[in-house]
Amino acid sequence: MPYLADKKILLGITGSIAAYKAADWVRALGREGAKVTVLMTEAACRFISPLTMAALSGNPVHTGMFSEQAPETIPHINLGKEHDLLLIAPASAQTIARLAHGLADDLLATVALAFTGPVLLCPAMNSSMFLHPATQANLSTVKGYGYRVLDPDCGKMACGDEGPGRLIEWECARQAILGALAPQDFAGEKVLITAGPTREHFDPVRFLSNPSTGRMGYALAAAARQRGAEVTLVSGRADLACPPGVKRIEITTALEMRDAVMANLAGMTMLIKTAAVSDYRPAERSIHKVKKGQSALNLSLAANPDILKELGEMKKETACFPILVGFAAESRDHLAEGERKLRGKNLDLIVINDIGGTETGFAAETNQVTILDRDGTKEDVPLMSKEETAHRILNAAGRIKEKTGIQ
Repeated sequence: MPYLADKKILLGITGSIAAYKAADWVRALGREGAKVTVLMTEAACRFISPLTMAALSGNPVHTGMFSEQAPETIPHINLGKEHDLLLIAPASAQTIARLAHGLADDLLATVALAFTGPVLLCPAMNSSMFLHPATQANLSTVKGYGYRVLDPDCGKMACGDEGPGRLIEWECARQAILGALAPQDFAGEKVLITAGPTREHFDPVRFLSNPSTGRMGYALAAAARQRGAEVTLVSGRADLACPPGVKRIEITTALEMRDAVMANLAGMTMLIKTAAVSDYRPAERSIHKVKKGQSALNLSLAANPDILKELGEMKKETACFPILVGFAAESRDHLAEGERKLRGKNLDLIVINDIGGTETGFAAETNQVTILDRDGTKEDVPLMSKEETAHRILNAAGRIKEKTGIQ
C-alpha cells in the first residue's frame, strides 16, 4: 500500500457498543502494514477487553492518564508526537462533548488536545443522541477545530431503533485515513474520470458490451480524491461502491457517456478516460424482445462517437485545455498501438495495459501498465494493485501538469 505501510496510527476507542468493530479495524490496518497503538477510555474497557486489543495490535494498550509502568514517558504528550494520525472510532457522544469543550479529564481527550497531526472522528451512537442539537453543535465545534468527522451510517441499532448513528463501514474509514495521510498535491484540481463498460441494447433485454468492471477507473477516482482533488466520475454499470467524496454520474450507453462528459467539462483541469466504450451500437433498437427461433440474426451496427478523439480535437483549438489521459487496452503490439493512439488522439499521456494476461486483464485485482507521454517519456510500471497503479498514473499526470504549466 502506498500510504499505510509503516504509518503510525493511534486508535482511540470510546464507550460505544460499536467498540467491538474496532478489533476488525486494527486487524485491517495491520494487514496493510500500519503500526497501531490503541488508547481506550474507561467506558470502552466495559465493552471490549484491552487484552484483546493488545493481542491484535501487538502493542501495549493505554487506558489511564498516568502510566504506572513508565511514568516518565508522559503519555498524553508523547503518544501524540509518536503517531501520524489520531483515529477515534467509535466516537461516543460523551467523548465528542469532551473534545468540543476542550476538556482534559481523561487520557484520550488530553492526547487530542496535544495532538498536532490529523484527527479523524467516527461517531457511533443512538440516532436520537446523534441528532440531538447538543451533539450536532458539538460536532460543528470540533469541525471548526480542524477535526475531520466521518458521518455515521444509517441502519438498525443494537437498541432496535433505526436511523443515523451506526459506525461507518471499514472501507469508508480506510479511504478517509488514506486521504488524511496522503500528500495533498492534487488540492485545487478538478478531475473528470470515466470508468466501466457501456451497454448498447438491441432489444429491452439484450445488449452489446464488454467485460470491463470499472475497477481501474474507480481506483483512480479514489486516489485522486485522497490527494485532494475534486472528482467527478462518469461511470457505466459497475458493481462497485462510489469512493467517498466523489460525485458519480451513472450512464448506460456511449452516447450518454459523451453527453455527460461534455456537460461536465467546464472547469476541469484533468480528464482521465479509463472507460471501455463500445465502438458500435445497434442501428435500430427493437421495442420488444427479439424472439429466438430464427436460424440466424443479423444486426446492423452504427459507429459510436470516439469521445477521446473528440476531446483531443478540442484540445488542439483550446490553449488551456485540461490534461488529457487516455487508456489503451491491447492484446498485441502494445507499445506501437499505444504510441499510435497517443499521437492520433492528441493526448498528453496514455496508459497501455495487456488485457490478455490473467493478472492484468478485465476484472483482475492487479495491473501492469506502461505509461507514455507526448515527449516520449516511458515508464514501465510493475505488477501491482490497481490502487497502487492509480497513484503511479496520477504521479505521471502531475508531472505533465508541472511541465506544461496548465492551470
